[in-house]
Amino acid sequence: MSLARQLMKNKMALCCLIIISIIILLGIFAPYIAPFDPNKVRIIRKYASISAEHWLGCDHLGRDIFSRLLYGIRSTLFLSLLTMTITIIVGSIIGLISGYQRGKLDEVIMRLCDIMLSFPSQVMILAIVGVLGVGIENVIIANIVVKWAWYSRMIRSSVIKYSRKNYILFSRAIGAPHSFIIRRHLLPNVMSELVVLATLDTGWVILNISALSFIGLGVQAPTAEWGLMLSEAKNVMIQHPMQMVYPGIAILVVVAAFNLLGDCLRDILDPKEKTHV
Repeated sequence: MSLARQLMKNKMALCCLIIISIIILLGIFAPYIAPFDPNKVRIIRKYASISAEHWLGCDHLGRDIFSRLLYGIRSTLFLSLLTMTITIIVGSIIGLISGYQRGKLDEVIMRLCDIMLSFPSQVMILAIVGVLGVGIENVIIANIVVKWAWYSRMIRSSVIKYSRKNYILFSRAIGAPHSFIIRRHLLPNVMSELVVLATLDTGWVILNISALSFIGLGVQAPTAEWGLMLSEAKNVMIQHPMQMVYPGIAILVVVAAFNLLGDCLRDILDPKEKTHV
């Protein structure tokens, strides 16, 4: 049974896919859906309550919260997906080379991975951003630097496991090109594990970008970003608690959707790992 068909049969996975798809579409079409410019300051509308004009009210500068949430999808989710894509590509290439070639090159790469993985990820991200400076570009670089080693090690382990399969040994024996073996035999086998890991890690990256924006190291004002919106609302959380609730719920929903989707994918692609409640 194909993966798409199995996902359609899994109600939880289907629900998560629908939620993620809707959020992505809202982010893509944000300029057409948002009723206001997300950065337009209107002090006269400061902390305006929910109304037909402002569906979720306005923030401390009179900016429409609903519009900023829509544009925040681009800064929070889309940048997280970009980070994960680059990380997967870099980690997969290095892991495939290391696991397939073995020898001294493998030793050098694995020792470098050991060094990278010996540091706490959050501390490494803060250190890299501290050296490179604040800004979303440096946050993306920091996340890639921290995660590539983990992906390389995981892909290497899968490549070594599948490299002992008879059909791959046969391909080598008849002189099949290395590129053919990697493309036709190894990649399809490791792809399922890669998809699960990437889906689960996307939530981690979203939280990282939001957290760094919250403390002023990520996305900078006036750009709409959910973590930054939380930061701007924290000073009035007692007087206007809903200012923090909206971006907080947005982060919770997206991260939960990716985590649950990753769990469903793991159960579908590797039934032996399925947990019974």
